[in-house]
Amino acid sequence: MTDQKVAIVTGGSSGIGRATAVALAKQGVKIAIAARRAKEGEETVRLVKEAGSDGVFMKTDVANEDDVKSLVEKTTKTYGRLDYAFNNAGMEETTTSLIEQTSNVFNQIMNVNVKGVWLCMKYEIPQMIRNGGGAIVNTSSGAGVIGIPQMPIYVASKHAVLGLTKSAALEYAKSGIRINAIAPGVVETEMVERVSEDNKQLAESLKSRTPIGRIGDPQEIANAVVWLLSDKASFVLGHTLLVDGRIVSR
Repeated sequence: MTDQKVAIVTGGSSGIGRATAVALAKQGVKIAIAARRAKEGEETVRLVKEAGSDGVFMKTDVANEDDVKSLVEKTTKTYGRLDYAFNNAGMEETTTSLIEQTSNVFNQIMNVNVKGVWLCMKYEIPQMIRNGGGAIVNTSSGAGVIGIPQMPIYVASKHAVLGLTKSAALEYAKSGIRINAIAPGVVETEMVERVSEDNKQLAESLKSRTPIGRIGDPQEIANAVVWLLSDKASFVLGHTLLVDGRIVSR
């Protein structure tokens, strides 16, 4: 990676998104931070600049097509190109039985977690083709390869991300675009904190089941994303990389 490269990171206002933006910045990549929360997004920009690169915040709702289109257009207008994308924005589901969940919640989760990833690729890919290629990583989850009781909509959304990733990877491989997915396990993020507040027994159970004896750090996921985006992973595409402390894959 060089200082000529440019990346979009959605969900970049905290957690895995922020850690990845900073990790890419340390590689000299310029970053467009996309998120709904301006204050937190601007803090990520500050950290990106502190890491030695340049960044800009763009208020974005990934479920809104106009927002996503504008994100890609403004990024390329600001930096002249787009080489990498980490489509990471997502939302969780409050643990609730399937029959008690609502259509409103279903639509919200699917719009952000699935439609958001689709929209991002829809507008990122044409720009990458103009540049002669690129690399994309979509955030799924360990929940994207297993079932979890009382989280059926979230689980379904993360399975869907893998389907989008695998299909897009096949479609655009000959265009020089590598598309992969990251599947984190339980990681110290605001999302996990919110789930823990709703269901502390679930959180403790997940932690105790991790063979390594702890939950993950966002930086550990960021390291894997940076590798997938880099030329070191040049022969990897359509792959789901589990970074889960073996909690899912054992």
